[in-house]
Amino acid sequence: MRPAESERIEEMCEEIWSLTEMGDNTVRAVVSGSKLSRADEALEALTGQGLARIQADRAFLTEQGQVIARAIVRRHRLTEVLFREVLSLEENVTESTACEMEHILSSQVADSICTYLGHPPRCPHGKPIPRGACCEVLRKELRPLVVPLPELEMGKEGRIVFLTAAGQQTLERVASLGIVPGRAARLLQRAPSVILEAGRTRVAVDPEIARQIFVRRDPAV
Repeated sequence: MRPAESERIEEMCEEIWSLTEMGDNTVRAVVSGSKLSRADEALEALTGQGLARIQADRAFLTEQGQVIARAIVRRHRLTEVLFREVLSLEENVTESTACEMEHILSSQVADSICTYLGHPPRCPHGKPIPRGACCEVLRKELRPLVVPLPELEMGKEGRIVFLTAAGQQTLERVASLGIVPGRAARLLQRAPSVILEAGRTRVAVDPEIARQIFVRRDPAV
C-alpha cells in the first residue's frame, strides 16, 4: 500500500471511530465530515478491505479497522496533550501538527510520550485517549512515572519535567521561585499549602498551582 493510500485508510478509520464515539456514525456523517476528497470512495475502499462494514446506513469498524483507528486516534490525542498542555501552542497549530504527526509516530514513540505525560486519560477536548501497552503496565504497577507534585510520596524527591500553569504571569512567578523544568523537588507538605524543597530553597505554593507542576518520580521509589 502506498503511503498516501495508507494515510487515507487511517483518516477514514479515525473518522468512523470519532463519530461512533459521538453516536453519529451514519454513512452520511462519515462522508460529509471527512477531510478527504472523494470520501465516499475511501469508505467503499475501507469496506472492500474488510476494515469497515455498512449496516442500517451506519458505518462500523471491523476488529481489524478498530486496531488501525485506535492507534491513529491515540497518537493524535497524545500529540494534542503534548502540544497544548506542555508546549502551550495555539489550538490551530496543535490541530494541524497533530494531524501530521499521527501518521508518522511509531507506537514506541507514542508510548514514550504517554509515559512522559503520566498516561493522560483525555485529550484537551475531553475525549478519551485509547490506552496503550505502557498503560497496561501502569494498571499493573499503579505507579505512573510523571505525576502532579502533590501526588509525589511525602519526603521523596522527583524532577520537575513540565508546568501546565495557565497564563504567562503564573509561569513567571513560579519560575522566579526556582520551580523550573529539570530542577529536583522534594514534597514536604500537602496542606493547607503545598510546601516543596527546590534545590536549597523551601517554597510554599497554592494547591491548585501545585497540581500544575508535574514531576518525574524515581522509578525505584
